[in-house]
Amino acid sequence: MLGLIFQRSKLLKDIKLLGKWGERQCEKFLKRKGLKTLTRNYACKAGEIDLIMVDSDRSIVFVEVKTRADEEFTPTESVITKPKMDRMTRTARYFISTNEIENRPYRFDIVTITLGQRGPAEFRHYKNAFVR
Repeated sequence: MLGLIFQRSKLLKDIKLLGKWGERQCEKFLKRKGLKTLTRNYACKAGEIDLIMVDSDRSIVFVEVKTRADEEFTPTESVITKPKMDRMTRTARYFISTNEIENRPYRFDIVTITLGQRGPAEFRHYKNAFVR
């Protein structure tokens, strides 16, 4: 129990550490749902995508992970803006074309994680969060 308290304290003080922790937790969360990881932190000139996974129906899933300490001022979902969706779309299209998988269905998911001061982290999975 003491280890969890120490880790939470450390995560709440370092936003980059919190983000990396959230991406790892998200990947585990989605794997429990049956998805398989293709790559993490995919980046190109068009942008970056936190996780690229494959669902059981063979769909490619482009995942944006947003981890916050709390939602005191704004909901976590509000940070997914139209420009962010546009960058994700361009990056996903580049990934699809360079890997020659144009014939595969794909979707964009968003997973939000709110750590909070105590208790378990809260996960919200928005499957097919936006369509392009």
